[in-house]
Amino acid sequence: MTKEISRRIKGEIKIEREDIENILEWKEEIQKSEKETITQVCEKILEGVVSLNVSDLHFEPKQFDVLMRARIDGLLYEIFSFSKDIYKDISARLKLASGVKINITDRPQEGRFTIKLKEREIEVRTSCLPAEWGETLVLRFLDPKNIRNISELGLREDLLDLIKREIRRPHGMIIVTGPAGVGKTTSLYAFLMELKKPEIKIITIENPIEYHLPGIIQTQVDPKKNYDFVNGLKYILRQDPDIILIGEIRDKETADLALQAALTGHLVFTTLHTKDATQSVSRLLSLGCKPFNVAPALKVVIGQRLVRKVCQFCAEYVEPQKEIKEKIEAQLKNLPKKVKIPKEFKIPKAKGCPKCNFVGYKGRTGVFEVFLVDEEIEGMILSFTSSSALRKKAIEKGMTTMLQDGLIKVLNKITTLEEVESVVELL
Repeated sequence: MTKEISRRIKGEIKIEREDIENILEWKEEIQKSEKETITQVCEKILEGVVSLNVSDLHFEPKQFDVLMRARIDGLLYEIFSFSKDIYKDISARLKLASGVKINITDRPQEGRFTIKLKEREIEVRTSCLPAEWGETLVLRFLDPKNIRNISELGLREDLLDLIKREIRRPHGMIIVTGPAGVGKTTSLYAFLMELKKPEIKIITIENPIEYHLPGIIQTQVDPKKNYDFVNGLKYILRQDPDIILIGEIRDKETADLALQAALTGHLVFTTLHTKDATQSVSRLLSLGCKPFNVAPALKVVIGQRLVRKVCQFCAEYVEPQKEIKEKIEAQLKNLPKKVKIPKEFKIPKAKGCPKCNFVGYKGRTGVFEVFLVDEEIEGMILSFTSSSALRKKAIEKGMTTMLQDGLIKVLNKITTLEEVESVVELL
């Protein structure tokens, strides 16, 4: 390890510049910086991360070199390959900043550091994993500028009004559901920021804390200190909170405590991993929760996915083929009257330009479905009604599905049919 690396501050890396405009320029900058110090190479890499809004950076050793890939808007892009000698110094620098042991490469390690910018700080989670051709590093970037307010999530106007009303309930459980990486926590944070005011006490228990929210008490699980979701929730309930956020429900004990909190005067926000909104009921029951607790406690379930937004600078707008048009019309023909769709039937096609790094997309937005639990749905839950029957009844009562919401966003020229097809079952 060079003396220059050992002099740097553990736990933080400062960067001064944030003006890399595209992936090609980023690659050129890194190639040039190979002749500079390792810290300068790392700073060039992190400048690109900041300017291109990279969520994850992957260093993957191969037989003869090391590939660097970046996740942007949910997809991984190959950026550059390093020699193994350069990667050895880069990994040492990043591991030093992350507070993990540099000389250990044969077992997993986790660490963290902070990127210090002029106007904000970005928290970075580091994961080290031994692999066939050497140690892989993955950096996850938690940029506070990615915190959204509720109007920036991508909710249709009718859904936005509905959710704003529902999250103001005095008590009950509200769940956001979907697979990993679809923005569930981002949505919950947006709800908390909408509700936050001096007379309300909000406490979270998370694993880990993703973003720091001003005015909200956030706690992080720590199994070594016997502070897991179950014990943590017991302690939190003694703190007299009005609103509780539970990062994820994974087991019966956590689920039962969350349901009891929702039934005893608290508003509880949490997440589940299920395919759609209505399957959250069967998931809670499969964990061992009793229907007579689930039915009165559960108030709203929001199913969510993320789609890339088509680049507004280069998108083309075309008439869909007759067969596709008919299928879209069939999916949207029974929408509630409050749901508005454009009369013009043109859909966007991704093209690519310098503004979007020739990808055709820039940024992401959500597609949603909102399952409301009313008295009739409560009765169905108490009767152990199947998820498919619950879903059918919810649609009869006016629930628009994620597929329908995605198709509406296609007709509103926000995303493409291909993007919607990639996240929900299409037509």
